[in-house]
Amino acid sequence: MRTIDVTEITDKIKEMCIEANHFLAKDMDVAMKKAADEEGSPLGKQILCQLQDNLKIAGEDMIPICQDTGMAVVFVEIGQDVHFTGGILEDAIHEGVRRGYIEGYLRKSVVKDPLIRENTKDNTPAVIHYEIVPGEEVRITVAPKGFGSENMSRVFMLKPADGIEGVKDAILTAVKDAGPNACPPMVIGVGIGGTFEKCALLAKKALTRPIDERSVVPYVEELEKEMLMKINQTGIGPGGLGGTTTALAVNINTYPTHIAGLPVAVNICCHVNRHAVRVI
Repeated sequence: MRTIDVTEITDKIKEMCIEANHFLAKDMDVAMKKAADEEGSPLGKQILCQLQDNLKIAGEDMIPICQDTGMAVVFVEIGQDVHFTGGILEDAIHEGVRRGYIEGYLRKSVVKDPLIRENTKDNTPAVIHYEIVPGEEVRITVAPKGFGSENMSRVFMLKPADGIEGVKDAILTAVKDAGPNACPPMVIGVGIGGTFEKCALLAKKALTRPIDERSVVPYVEELEKEMLMKINQTGIGPGGLGGTTTALAVNINTYPTHIAGLPVAVNICCHVNRHAVRVI
């Protein structure tokens, strides 16, 4: 049994909130530079180069890479041999987000009630997803999610008879409907299977997978490649102004489902696809 004081969790969450909002993850940095080199449209290439300039300035001057610093989504994988001391884990996570957004001078965008709309003034609460895993480590992923892209996400409750072609149509429909609103080039997270809420969680977590890693399931890997090609053939392009780079990656997660259903979720993220990871 390993003991971890929750103050360590708070410190790491604070660091990650600031890091994710100021610097691209390495996989995203590589993908953005590659996209700028390979973009076929002159205007699209100009947009991608401007985005590169924006990222450079953000890193050098320590200002957010986007004015929408997002709602903090936190994935916590907890080894079953870990024991937390010093307080309540969930409180520690929220405190880390609070400190990160206040001390990092990040925009506070969370409202206390979805209809009354009073700002919480510290970007809490976070949205937290827990998973118990073997071992005695804690793996934390912080993924601040802006709502320009979040608002473009969809859940489709397909019929089993719709099959893989129905899944492809759903993904393309979501991307085409999003158009320029999701700040392309996008990263597309897709969840297939489970239930209404499970497929959405699968899609959200798919966005945190390094975009240079493909699914280990052969047919899913082929589907990821095919959908990326088809999305980039839509011509939406960088900034929605046309071009050959509409998406940087399509990451798909699957899960068993009921004989009567085929749930599909498409969670779209903008070109920064912010995420930071720590293992304690």
